[in-house]
Amino acid sequence: MADAAIASPASAWGRATAWFWTYEIPSVFMAAAIYGAWFLLIWFHEYVPYWLMIPLGAYIIAWQFSFQHEAIHALRRWPRWLRYAICLPPLGLWFPFPAYRRSHSIHHVNMNITVPGKDPETYYVPKDQWRKLSALSRGVYLFNQTLVGRLAIGPLIRLYKLARREGTRIINRDYVNVSSWLWHVPLVAGLMYFVTMIAGMAWWEYVFLIAYPGFSLGLLRAFYEHRWGERPKQRTAILEASWPMSLLFLWNNIHAVHHLHPTMPWYEIPGFYRQNRDRILEHNGHFLIPGGYLEEVRRWLLKPVFRPIHPKY
Repeated sequence: MADAAIASPASAWGRATAWFWTYEIPSVFMAAAIYGAWFLLIWFHEYVPYWLMIPLGAYIIAWQFSFQHEAIHALRRWPRWLRYAICLPPLGLWFPFPAYRRSHSIHHVNMNITVPGKDPETYYVPKDQWRKLSALSRGVYLFNQTLVGRLAIGPLIRLYKLARREGTRIINRDYVNVSSWLWHVPLVAGLMYFVTMIAGMAWWEYVFLIAYPGFSLGLLRAFYEHRWGERPKQRTAILEASWPMSLLFLWNNIHAVHHLHPTMPWYEIPGFYRQNRDRILEHNGHFLIPGGYLEEVRRWLLKPVFRPIHPKY
């Protein structure tokens, strides 16, 4: 009996620890941090100058985008309804989470990465389509391939493509995303009611000083995470960034690891990468950006990261 009594606390601690990691409880704390920070920023916005509100708001919105991405792949022990519910608040306004999940799942067919018409997240244009574009359209595509262009007009281009794609679905009688939008519209309306009528923030402040900068910052991660390569495993990058930026993107900047192990929780990625760095870099053809996001600024702020004409298709 004495031995059992002594062993009991250790056993309870072991069960609690196993439960903590099995159900990915660090992600619960992260969700609480995201939504708590958002609430505090909106509620006390009158005391926050614009020069501080913009980076804080952008970080929070991009952080939630990262969490939505995490919920698509990980949190597998959670019931689906709970994974959806924790991601549904449309802080960034622009895209319903269930529709994003369907689109992003298509992107993870690794053999189709970067292929126009198959990868919904590609920045490449088929050769035939490029030849038909006007000079103005080509200029817009090329500007979007610079870092300043991606941050400035990237959200507008994504929204245009989204509207065009969803409109085409309706014309073709494909209603797979209709229910997602029927949820999304009232959720956005409710969020904006809280922001404007309860917290007292002007709608344009939220849209242009928080949501749009957050959308732009979210696109920073995807700026150069994929490029064409003959072998699919060579198309996904590793970007070694500082911990504040890595935390913002939940270590998805180590993108080759994510595509190798998409269900790996965000907090396991950095340790796994440190232990297997040489093997992972050999796997992805040493597609490495070692200087982090400052290196991207230095090299591609005003220069296209690659021409958007697909080399093969």
